[in-house]
Amino acid sequence: QVQLVESGGGLVQAGGSLRLSCAASGRTFSSSSVGWFRQAPGKEREFVGAITWSGSVTGYADAVKGRFIISRDNAKNTAFLQMNSLKPEDTAVYYCATKIGVPLNGGYEYWGQGTQVTVSS
Repeated sequence: QVQLVESGGGLVQAGGSLRLSCAASGRTFSSSSVGWFRQAPGKEREFVGAITWSGSVTGYADAVKGRFIISRDNAKNTAFLQMNSLKPEDTAVYYCATKIGVPLNGGYEYWGQGTQVTVSS
C-alpha cells in the first residue's frame, strides 16, 4: 500500500510561483512513475505532467509546458511540482499519483488527497 500526501498549495498572484510536494510512504516509490493531475471546479481531472522512476524522463501537458517542472528525490520519497508564471486558469486542486511503468499520462494506481492552488488575477 502506498500513501501520498501533497503539500505546498495556496493563494498566489498571477505571474507568481509555487512548489508542490508529494510525500510518499511505502517501498515502491523509488520504482514508480509519479504523475501530477489537476481538477478545476466544474471540469474533469486533467493530466499536468509526470516523471519516470529514475527521473530521466518527464512529460508535460501543453498548457503547462515551459512553466512547470517536475522533479523527484527518491532518497526522501518525495516528488515536486515547481509551478512558475502561474495563470488564473491554473487554479485547481492538484493531485499526485503513482504507478509502476508507463505510459505517463494515465493508469495511476495510488492517489493523494489533493492540495488547492488558487491564482488571483
